[in-house]
Amino acid sequence: FDELQDSEILEAQRLLSMYEGVFVEPASAASIGGAIRDIKAGKIAEGSVIVCTVTGNGLKDPDTAIKQCADAVMLSIDATMDQVKDSILSNM
Repeated sequence: FDELQDSEILEAQRLLSMYEGVFVEPASAASIGGAIRDIKAGKIAEGSVIVCTVTGNGLKDPDTAIKQCADAVMLSIDATMDQVKDSILSNM
């Protein structure tokens, strides 16, 4: 067993949301953060299969995620399929 800094957990939460589209609470991001650190440290061999359990929904603690997004932009759009699609595609 090992421990992670809060910053490592929050970075794992951010990366999981950004690259995989999976929004988890910080407690669930701990397994991802540990895997990332162990890969960087060479404790997990290249080509290994890793399974991380992430069960807690990010909506349990949205304020923590919001605080990590200082550069986020608030958008106001009409609630139509075209507006939503255009907004998503133009911000990728």
